[in-house]
Amino acid sequence: MHNHVCLTACIAEAQPLRYTPAGLPALDLRLEHQSRQADAGQERDVKLSLKALAFGVLAERLARQNLGSSFCFQGFLATGRGGKTVVLHIQDIQQD
Repeated sequence: MHNHVCLTACIAEAQPLRYTPAGLPALDLRLEHQSRQADAGQERDVKLSLKALAFGVLAERLARQNLGSSFCFQGFLATGRGGKTVVLHIQDIQQD
């Protein structure tokens, strides 16, 4: 089974860098995406806001970025705490 996401988005919100009980840096983010996509032969404006989470070196790197910075985020989707939201677990970023 595959669970891989590649999304170009900007950092809309970033919580302060925190550390897991094991001492691993962690960063909670909210990403925003806006684009125009072909859907069933028609052009469609797409907007979304997505919770995201980064750990380790990526968390430290993202914590230093300005709000509004755009990247291509790669990772996987998982259910967030409480089981009602989807969270993108960021595994790699590339400058957009």
